Amino acid sequence: MEQSFDLVGIMNTLTALVMEYGLRALGGLALFLLGKWVAGRIRAGLHFQLERSSLDPTLIPFAAGMVYWALMAFVILAVLNLIGVQTASAIAVLGAAGLAVGLALQGTLSNFAAGVMLLLFRPFHVGEWVEVASTSGTVKEIGMFSTALNSGDNIRVTIPNSQVYGQTIRNFSTNETRRIDLVMGVSYDDDLQVAREVMERVLSAHEKVLADPAPLVAVDELADSSVNFVVRPWCRREDYWAVRRELTLQMKLELEAAGCSIPYPQRDVHLHQVEGGPAAEG
Repeated sequence: MEQSFDLVGIMNTLTALVMEYGLRALGGLALFLLGKWVAGRIRAGLHFQLERSSLDPTLIPFAAGMVYWALMAFVILAVLNLIGVQTASAIAVLGAAGLAVGLALQGTLSNFAAGVMLLLFRPFHVGEWVEVASTSGTVKEIGMFSTALNSGDNIRVTIPNSQVYGQTIRNFSTNETRRIDLVMGVSYDDDLQVAREVMERVLSAHEKVLADPAPLVAVDELADSSVNFVVRPWCRREDYWAVRRELTLQMKLELEAAGCSIPYPQRDVHLHQVEGGPAAEG
């Protein structure tokens, strides 16, 4: 009877513990799932509202992500409190764990810090064409840990923020105008003054070449096979590629029409007969 009584007591204790802590665990799980769902809905709603506002699109994903993770931190603390964990001690444990995790995830934290710096100093915005980390493309999103670009052939490229902020950033969309740098070579036998006048005439006739700043046409190099001119007109940034291609084609056609030739690398071989050699003996 004494042994049976002890067994019943143990079973009752276990049942009480399961009822108490099991219900707490189920409640904590339910609270976590509900909190995660609510945080996700708030993030989606905030993202939608910010898109309709006048806020810079660059800030929208970052701000929505920050709000989501801040809400999730409160949800986790609430779950710990519900299952009976003292939040004060939990915060201390989380702090120690955060330090250990921070040391293990230095790269991730550096990406986050670089994302904050990108949003503070704004070297580029969503929709601009940039070159970062040896990659060119249109900025689609600046996230908490990475930046997404769409390349010229429509490939999504994701670059860690630490590589973006830690290297040279070339923004092709900031300034209203761009300079086109062309090198046009003519033969050493051509009249250089005629060639220059032809190139200047092509520039002045093109409607998308700006008069201010004035374009430059000048002899730059006496190369191995040609006399090279530098041709540097200015245009609006959205016209850059079209103007560059049109000028290259038009200058070639006009130079050839004026009697100038566009040389290409070539090698002249001269044969000299040596007296007393095999040819002389024959």
